[in-house]
Amino acid sequence: MKVLIAEDEKAAARNLMAILQEIDESIEVDAILESVTQCVNYFQSSPEIDLAFLDIQLSDDIVFKVFEKSQVNCPVVFTTAYNQYAVRAFKVNSIDYILKPVNKKAVEHSLHKFRNLQSSVLNFSREKIIEILQEMKSLDKKQYRQSFLVQYKDRLIPLDVDDIAYFNIENSIVYATTLNKKKYAMDQKLEALEEDLDPEVFFRANRQFIVSREAIRDLNLYFNGKLVLNLTPPATEKVIVSKLKAPEIKKWLGA
Repeated sequence: MKVLIAEDEKAAARNLMAILQEIDESIEVDAILESVTQCVNYFQSSPEIDLAFLDIQLSDDIVFKVFEKSQVNCPVVFTTAYNQYAVRAFKVNSIDYILKPVNKKAVEHSLHKFRNLQSSVLNFSREKIIEILQEMKSLDKKQYRQSFLVQYKDRLIPLDVDDIAYFNIENSIVYATTLNKKKYAMDQKLEALEEDLDPEVFFRANRQFIVSREAIRDLNLYFNGKLVLNLTPPATEKVIVSKLKAPEIKKWLGA
């Protein structure tokens, strides 16, 4: 039997190869690849292999990109650190999976399953693989804050993240200013807020400000390659983006 191993951790790849050899000395490892790019190039050469062991997260991207860019005509066993609930989709279409750390018993189970499957069953759907791997990717996507509970006079009220124009520090206190010009003191520090906010929506402009894309009206060129953000509602001080961060915010805004 000829197999492929795609694994970006050298120790894990060596471990899997040793397990395969221990189970069956006739198993030949045709290649050990570390990246999606290498896998795409490999499969585009139409290799004659019987089985592929593919890690979900390779060095340059998630492995579903391989199926989008090349034709994988052999059955696949996925190795993954995802928990059992997240990978239950891999039970379909005769695709097996092994939870890391890989052990001999799990590999034996996958090989036994592979050998007992009829060839007609092994003709799995490429589209289905892409679908379930995209589902896997969505399961792994970080969940960002949707709202905060803030104090207003003698009440606590929910504040939707979508309503916030920017966060800033004034006199050592962090405030959230909304798009309709309301201002609330926050319990969190700016660094903690940055971790909780979707980076597609909010940008850390400088040490004092995290700004929403919706709040940026335009940018002024400033001296020494810096930028000034004009916000809605206007901030009480200039929001200056350093020369180092200027290219980053231009890219973020789509420039």
